[in-house]
Amino acid sequence: MRTHRKSLVLFAAPALVLAACSSGPDQPDTVAGQFADALNRDDVAAAAGLTDDPAKASDALGKLYAGLGKEVRFDVRSIDKNTFTLAATWKLGKDGAAEWTYTTTGTADEGGDGWKVKWNPDTVAPGLATGPLSYSPVYPKPARVLDASGGELMTQQVVTLVNVSPGADTAALAALLTPIAPDITAQSLQAELAAAQGKPITAISLRDADIAPIQPQLAAVPGVTLAPQTRLLTTDKSLASPALSGLAELWQQNADANAGWAVRAQTGEGTQRVGGQDPKPTVDIASTLNIDLQQAAEAALAPITQPAAIVALQPSTGNVVAVAQNEAADAQGPIALTGLYPPGSTFKTVTVSAALQADTVTPDTVLPCPGEANIEGRKIPNDNNFDLGQVPLHTAFARSCNTTMGSLAVKLPADALTNAAAQLGLGIDYVTPGLTTVTGKVPPADTPALRVESAIGQGKVTATPFGMALVAASIARGSVPAPAIVQGKPGTPDKTPAALPASVAEQVKAMMRETITAGTATQLRDIPGLLGKTGTAEYIDDQHAHGWFVGIADDLAFAVFVNDANSSGPAVDAAGRMLRAAR
Repeated sequence: MRTHRKSLVLFAAPALVLAACSSGPDQPDTVAGQFADALNRDDVAAAAGLTDDPAKASDALGKLYAGLGKEVRFDVRSIDKNTFTLAATWKLGKDGAAEWTYTTTGTADEGGDGWKVKWNPDTVAPGLATGPLSYSPVYPKPARVLDASGGELMTQQVVTLVNVSPGADTAALAALLTPIAPDITAQSLQAELAAAQGKPITAISLRDADIAPIQPQLAAVPGVTLAPQTRLLTTDKSLASPALSGLAELWQQNADANAGWAVRAQTGEGTQRVGGQDPKPTVDIASTLNIDLQQAAEAALAPITQPAAIVALQPSTGNVVAVAQNEAADAQGPIALTGLYPPGSTFKTVTVSAALQADTVTPDTVLPCPGEANIEGRKIPNDNNFDLGQVPLHTAFARSCNTTMGSLAVKLPADALTNAAAQLGLGIDYVTPGLTTVTGKVPPADTPALRVESAIGQGKVTATPFGMALVAASIARGSVPAPAIVQGKPGTPDKTPAALPASVAEQVKAMMRETITAGTATQLRDIPGLLGKTGTAEYIDDQHAHGWFVGIADDLAFAVFVNDANSSGPAVDAAGRMLRAAR
């Protein structure tokens, strides 16, 4: 919002009399002030009318405001006979962050119709006599986004937009593009053009390597235009991760913060800079992503047809080392980082942590594991109603006894699971440079029935794959690591929970090891030292269930999620493919 202020020059009655009858030293002061005031009001007609060439002045001033905007302040600073000094300050660019200040000189003469400013475009702005002025940001040399080893992950590259106008030869275009993008056909192009209602469409954006063999043929297709532009792209075009968008946003923020700017005059030969500020250098963004593990995670998900995701962290540092999704998941958004789902039995890591801290049990406490139990009015079964009889808690955990966990939770306080989850990072929000995440929600369970549901990761408990990976990392580390995707820039939590007792972390890890050696994930026994917990989480009805697996392998913690898998098997298998490929 501009605030228009009158010129600092005051027009006293004697000066107005002079305007009607004679020349004098005060008169240029008067017309210069009027001229500045009209410019401050963005009143092109009034300002041009105060000059000796209204037509040329009107044309130049209209183009000036069109090129630079209207956030400007003019003031008359000094008068010397018929000459005056004009000071200007422009606010340019986004939010007026760029400030262009200058002073110019002008003259005024008395003619038959009174005093007029002698029209000279450079009186209003330097370079305006050369041609119309325009503003543009000036970016520094593009930074790179690096992977954890220092290799190039993303760089600024040239892409070419293939734009298609109505009436284009879609058959000829499709013949060129289908080998690169099989989903592009003459029919699909025609459908897009019809939906655009007479406007051009962009059929595809092509990297240099893709367009180079067909560029002449594309340019020759009637109705097709090629528009090169720069974008931040992965150096390996097969690499895809929802984490890349956050890194790209951070890259753009850094580029914008270090950008300079220029005001340029259009000339017959091009442009000439008449004002501006040089950009500041930017530094490369060192991400924490491990490319080998990222590629292994992506390959592990490729055979799965349902939406699926893997998130992996380094417990010792909190560094995010892989975030992968398959194409089905990509269609739903960044579910690996922000998709909330019931975590099922992977949440039993939280349940046993709460029970151990309540001092009601130890890992060796013998407890019943019936195939089905009615606990405080909530009927709860084990998977396929398996019955273990009386077993130690560590066995009930490894074999994933719902009935045992429900009986434990019902005796806990309403907020016990909420607090234990927070000790493992679940339910905490982080502000992390380059990374947008949600961990999950574990509201207090105010009734016994809700505590039974929460104990097995159902009811009102939800978690993201990122959140469950953070749980695994917290168990491995013994405390919640601050997540980071840019080296040296950890996230800031919205709250700090009480510390997890070291003995509890060790006890839960021992139970997770038994899950691999003698529990529900024995198909991964060939992976040395692996710890884990499987999970199946019903949703909608008892005919639909998500599959989960969380694991710890040395200084790696991860979560695998498979939507509507009906068992944990596909998630466990994907974890195995990733870990074996990365070894």
